[in-house]
Amino acid sequence: MGKTLTEIAEQLQNTDKKVQLIYAFNGTGKTRLSRAFKALIAPKAEGEEAQASDLAAKKILYYSAFTEDLFYWDNDLGLDAEPKLKIQPNAFTKWVLEEQGQDQSITTTFQNYTSEKLTPHFSADFSTVRFSFERGNEQPEPHIKISKGEESNFIWSVFNALLEQLISELNIADAENRSTDAFNRLEYVFIDDPVSSLDENHLIELAVNLAGLIKSSQSGLKFIVTTHSPLFYNVLFNELGSKLCYLLERFDDGSFALTEKQGDSNKSFSYHLHLKHTIEQAIADNKVERFHFTLLRNLYEKTASFLGYPKWSELLPDDKQLYLARIINFTSHSTLSNEAVAAPTQAEKATVKLLLDHLKSNYGFWQQEQQNG
Repeated sequence: MGKTLTEIAEQLQNTDKKVQLIYAFNGTGKTRLSRAFKALIAPKAEGEEAQASDLAAKKILYYSAFTEDLFYWDNDLGLDAEPKLKIQPNAFTKWVLEEQGQDQSITTTFQNYTSEKLTPHFSADFSTVRFSFERGNEQPEPHIKISKGEESNFIWSVFNALLEQLISELNIADAENRSTDAFNRLEYVFIDDPVSSLDENHLIELAVNLAGLIKSSQSGLKFIVTTHSPLFYNVLFNELGSKLCYLLERFDDGSFALTEKQGDSNKSFSYHLHLKHTIEQAIADNKVERFHFTLLRNLYEKTASFLGYPKWSELLPDDKQLYLARIINFTSHSTLSNEAVAAPTQAEKATVKLLLDHLKSNYGFWQQEQQNG
């Protein structure tokens, strides 16, 4: 029997481990789990609507889609106005920017993940940020609106600076010697699916840097990290020592399971690889049967879920309806128990190979799996 997200959150809370690493497909409920955990640790008074409350009262620091809501573009602009990213008043950015003066550190991290020519400019009161882009010998663009991916990178850079500072403070064993008491009550850092718009090299770098920060923490602070990226998961798995690893699953009835796993994603979450190998073997032996269409459909469904597509049929080749009809025909249950089941023709067997090759060749997830194994 599955559990509610609140029960999953309680499972995480009751685990005495420095790091808990959670892998889940897109749409499984990672962000909702972060909210459920936050509500459990710091009910209501520390919800996202109360970010501006006293930092010293907080027990949990979290990075999620809701963290990004603290930053928004000023849309009330005239034709000649400069695009600017506004920062909602909140205790976290106030401390890291105003009190700790980490704006240059944020800029360095941001440029490392994007471009050294793309520069954020904070206002004097740190309530807004403008961005400029240097174009070599060309006229620089003094005020631009950055992309959504660049915006996510910027917000992560702010969070990263905050994380560095608070870990450094809490590593001072005697609380009396700390420069601030702002984090004395902090118990958890929950990081929900950090920047996913990075290329492979920068994603690996981010994972290595995050693992280094976590390993540097000596204060008893606990970390929970969720991700849908097998690459990000694998790097953290290999970089971190003492940790618990899980697979978060959602069932058709809306309940959930958090299953402990051993090994990296290639070893722990390999059902999709099993499906692929089974179909490949049937193709190689010319023994494709009706049930292989079911396995193929399952593989498309899992890949679509992983990549965030609402319908698995969106992954099919150009003539989607034709291929969809063929798969549906072979995966639908017979309405009559004595109805004859026709074996696939050679053309239909060829369709299985075509659709499997299409999946492997056109989606980066499978290209990465092929490189890994």
